[in-house]
Amino acid sequence: MPAFGIALFAAIGTFLFGFDTGIATTTIAHQSWITYMDKPSKALTGAVVAVYIAGEAGGALTQTVLGDKLGRIRFMQMMCIIVTIGTTVQTAAINMNMFLAGRVLAGFAVGGLVGTVPIYLSEISAPHQRGLIGGISGCGISFGTMVSNWVGMACGYASYGAVQWRLPLAIQIPWGIILFIGLSTFMPDSPRQLIRKGHVDRARVEFIKIRRDLHSTEAQEEFALMHAQIEYEMEREIKSYKDIFRLFRRRAMVSIAVQTMTSLTGVNVIQYYQTILYKSLGISSEMILVLAGIYGTFAFLSNALTTRFLTDQWGRRKMILTGLSGIVLIEIYAAVMQLKFQNSNNKVGKGFAVLGIYLFVVTYYGMLNSTTWLYGAEVLPIALRSKVMGLAAASHFIVNVGITEAGPSAFATIKQNYYYVFVGCTSFFLVIAWFYFPETRHKTLEEIAAAFGDKVVTLTEIEIAQEQTVFEEKATMGHVEDRRTEAHHQV
Repeated sequence: MPAFGIALFAAIGTFLFGFDTGIATTTIAHQSWITYMDKPSKALTGAVVAVYIAGEAGGALTQTVLGDKLGRIRFMQMMCIIVTIGTTVQTAAINMNMFLAGRVLAGFAVGGLVGTVPIYLSEISAPHQRGLIGGISGCGISFGTMVSNWVGMACGYASYGAVQWRLPLAIQIPWGIILFIGLSTFMPDSPRQLIRKGHVDRARVEFIKIRRDLHSTEAQEEFALMHAQIEYEMEREIKSYKDIFRLFRRRAMVSIAVQTMTSLTGVNVIQYYQTILYKSLGISSEMILVLAGIYGTFAFLSNALTTRFLTDQWGRRKMILTGLSGIVLIEIYAAVMQLKFQNSNNKVGKGFAVLGIYLFVVTYYGMLNSTTWLYGAEVLPIALRSKVMGLAAASHFIVNVGITEAGPSAFATIKQNYYYVFVGCTSFFLVIAWFYFPETRHKTLEEIAAAFGDKVVTLTEIEIAQEQTVFEEKATMGHVEDRRTEAHHQV
């Protein structure tokens, strides 16, 4: 299967992250859920979000420990099993404790998947299309968010009862099983991970399968360079997190910063509490649900279009700088519009206030959502990818807990001035990105080391010739195997 098809399948993992995160908002709003769960307190209702994010952080930290030991495929398979159990438990919940247990399990699984999928896709994609292939993982998040918004709204019109909230939760159950089957059958293992584990021949076979776009000589040189660079990095094997920050401080800090940065733009606060913002503008309940659905649709469409037409063509650095600059201006605009019109009867003015929220979603998802998850993975050497991406994802979730939990109180007390907190944070990271985030576009994962001042291994003609000999042997074996397969099918 081409890398594009593999990426679409792998994005099921991030789709589950987006959907399960979004569906909780409408689930806990249904009166049928509130009544069935025996009218839980505000603290218990808040725990629906809190324990889920805690589970996400736990899954991300588990990735730091098991991601390399199990490998990309087996780790994702494990998370598929857990997410299927978690979504099933949520759907079948007969009391609040059971529902919260399902939220923890599902959060744990998607927390591990959302950091692993971009790593996996970055490792199997060609340099000239890594923005597209790796960026599809971010599109999975926005697609899941969009679908959860519309499903939640549609089920609100169902007959009063458990169907209103059980059906949206049940929609998640098959996807973990489907992804598990794909991982077990046709999805290739990461050649880079196989080299790191010493399975060079298997890595070469997988590389030939997924890089059919290369001529024989180009494939030989790229694989030889990848093999040599990984072996060189293994000579400086990382034994502890102290070694990580001693040997690869800048690369590790960039990966963590780019994930923390996205939380501090305020995206989750705006996404979770957009309904509060709409209510403050005097918009009806029915229209609020429609506006939330449109918000999710804009998120996915802008994400998909820029992933297809900008990430590889324009570059990650330019997209991050443009996105952060745009968010600073848009959040100032949104704060001013809400200050001026939220307590007025000016319908046109309220329209301009809502426009601020939509300008934000287009800018964030168009410029930052896919770009940051991909960039955080590709700037790291292979020995650090699971370890540091797990830390980066955990920091993303932990920061989200703080600013999201503060959201209702902040909007009630300082109102639209809460935006200025995010303006300050985003401005800070804009400066950091300008000085410390290099471009990675069209570079192999191994060549990116040079952008951070690390050594990139060079190959001699003898080493390339040796690789050519092995490649020719493997290619011949592959052709024979293909002919046997064709003959078998014909029989």
